[in-house]
Amino acid sequence: MAVLSFDALLRSLKQGRTPEALYYLHGDEDVLKDEAIRALVDRVLDPGARDFNFDQRSAADLDPEVFHSLVNTPPMLAATRVVVIRGIEDVRKMSKVRQELLRYLESPSPTTLLILVQGAGEPLDAELARSATAVAVEPLPPARVLKWVAHRAGQLQLTLEPDAVELLVQSVGRDLGALGGELEKLAALTAGRPGGGVATRADVAALVGTRPGETLQDLIDAALERRAPVAARLVEAVLEQAGMSGVRILMALGTALVGTALARAELDRGTPPARLEAALLGQLRAARPYGLGSWQQTGSRWARWAAAWNAAALRQALRLALDADRALKSTTLTHEPGILVQLVLSFGALQQEAA
Repeated sequence: MAVLSFDALLRSLKQGRTPEALYYLHGDEDVLKDEAIRALVDRVLDPGARDFNFDQRSAADLDPEVFHSLVNTPPMLAATRVVVIRGIEDVRKMSKVRQELLRYLESPSPTTLLILVQGAGEPLDAELARSATAVAVEPLPPARVLKWVAHRAGQLQLTLEPDAVELLVQSVGRDLGALGGELEKLAALTAGRPGGGVATRADVAALVGTRPGETLQDLIDAALERRAPVAARLVEAVLEQAGMSGVRILMALGTALVGTALARAELDRGTPPARLEAALLGQLRAARPYGLGSWQQTGSRWARWAAAWNAAALRQALRLALDADRALKSTTLTHEPGILVQLVLSFGALQQEAA
């Protein structure tokens, strides 16, 4: 059967193509799976027919008889019936439900649209992918996350100032579920304002507990720029923010160190400083890593930070970060600030040793 990306599925529906009878949604972005389901339902069912022709179940609750009834019941006052089965990974390989499902996939009902939904973090089910139209629903690249926030805000009749969008993503991260929840709060917060709901950077800061100059990115900038006392002061302020943890901060620091090491290696192999940002941007576009924000801004930061480090100091900093990771995962939360403060202060000590 066909294999589609999330974007390809949406394009096909917008172009007016008739949906297939079977879809298998897999991948790590569950929020976008819900959007794919809504797009499919909107394409085949009028709002007035949905109460009678839309059914959604958990795979763990099915038995062969219930499944057979779900997918073979004819639609009422409509051409198509939609059945969504979530958590399809919970159907054991040799179970009777699985056998009934595979039989149905061989000869699906022409009046039923069946959507099988697999949870995030689960491996591809090759057998289902062969029998249904498989749609890979993966996390969005950084630039698309910002666009998704703007789109979701529009659905909530909420307008976000550009710097408010950036602060929201910096503070909450790129988890679309968490971002959606914060957008709903912002929409409620600004709904009664004259002129409509417009959220500012100050609104976002007040909602998520982030003050200007105290974001995760501010902490990373200070640490990699070897402003150790500033970075140390920021640790507790950033840890107090919604959704933040010592492990998340350390992951961001580790990523920044690896990127800076890449930039330093480019310089050491002879890349001219004037061409360093372009070289890094090319590598980011080739690798397409997730979770780095704007690749252009990321490459610019790595290039800037590399000037303050040598290869030996970066290797030692990465070893210290690994030690901190082990310490964070083997101690209580009350030790998080101390472990992180010690780590960022060590970056200044490495600078003194290098000097």
